[in-house]
Amino acid sequence: MPATLPDTSTQQRTEDVLTPLYNVVLLDDDEHSYDYVIEMLQKLFLLSHDAAYRHAVEVDSIGRTIVLTAELPLAGFARDQIHGFGADWRIPKSKGSMSAILEPATGTGKGGHAA
Repeated sequence: MPATLPDTSTQQRTEDVLTPLYNVVLLDDDEHSYDYVIEMLQKLFLLSHDAAYRHAVEVDSIGRTIVLTAELPLAGFARDQIHGFGADWRIPKSKGSMSAILEPATGTGKGGHAA
């Protein structure tokens, strides 16, 4: 009888579904302008001007916006990029970058979208 290899396709699919995702949440403050937020999001996340503007409006109106949902290493890198972007030269009291946090993305699997 020929030897058969174990079926790993089911195991791999299960691991893919269980990979946790994290939201990168940009937090509002009074030290950065709309232009800064738009410029940052376009440079760091390659967003269109319109998409970056929508995030700027959302962070200003509700205090937060999800700019990316990804696995932990990429989400952490994205958060660190935001933290390293620097001050808004348009606003004299701006002393540094905007803040961003990571939150578990609920109701998503690999490749899913945040609810």
